[in-house]
Amino acid sequence: MLPAVLAGCGDTGASGDGSDGRTLTVFAAASLTETFTSLGRSFEASHPGVKVRFSFGGSSTLARQIVEGAPADVFATADTTTMNKATDAGAVKAGQTQVFARNRLVIALPKDGGSGPSSGAGAATGVRSLRDLARPGLKVVLCAEQVPCGAAAGKALDAAGVRVRPVSQEQDVKAVLTKVRMGEADAGLVYRTDVRSAASEVQGVDFPESAKAVNDYPIAVLDKAPQQALAREFVQLVRSGQGRSTLTGAGFEAP
Repeated sequence: MLPAVLAGCGDTGASGDGSDGRTLTVFAAASLTETFTSLGRSFEASHPGVKVRFSFGGSSTLARQIVEGAPADVFATADTTTMNKATDAGAVKAGQTQVFARNRLVIALPKDGGSGPSSGAGAATGVRSLRDLARPGLKVVLCAEQVPCGAAAGKALDAAGVRVRPVSQEQDVKAVLTKVRMGEADAGLVYRTDVRSAASEVQGVDFPESAKAVNDYPIAVLDKAPQQALAREFVQLVRSGQGRSTLTGAGFEAP
């Protein structure tokens, strides 16, 4: 089963500089879709003949695929717990991971009350805190507990002393965002960066308990990466000034 989204930055064929049309495969958390796609284009531009191929999805799903033998060069997750599991399984050498960004949750609401079946009564109106998510009749969507955004949501809700019964639990944060964007949910817990990427369609509500559930994002070259040298260069780009600027511009925090 491969639920992750596979995407390439572009068709960059081999040029006359001796490049051999190599492909760099990067498995990355869904919340990195926009920033890594941008960095992938930059990487291709500086490496003629190299194509960057991304697989975006829930970190836990990607980790399982890698451990089961899916070929990849670079792995970037939305929490250290998932990366540690990949390390324990031998997919990443111990001590080779590097935290390159941090992210925190916000409440996502449809910007104009939504357009789906739950939006007619303006159910999300007045949501200003995590406690409001427990209101009867409010359709809330969360990430599944085993993925980083779900684990972070659980920590934040526990810190607020709030119990929420979600109408669905999704396998990655982009799926939660989509349900809010489409009006299929009144509210969802997503990362700050996801709200910013969909600012024309959703609005975000900050809450103090998010400080109890900040996620560190680690990145690593996989031990059996077919393109070891290119993988190291991509990790360097992510951790460079350019990478940091791209990430903070999207709403990530510096580690």
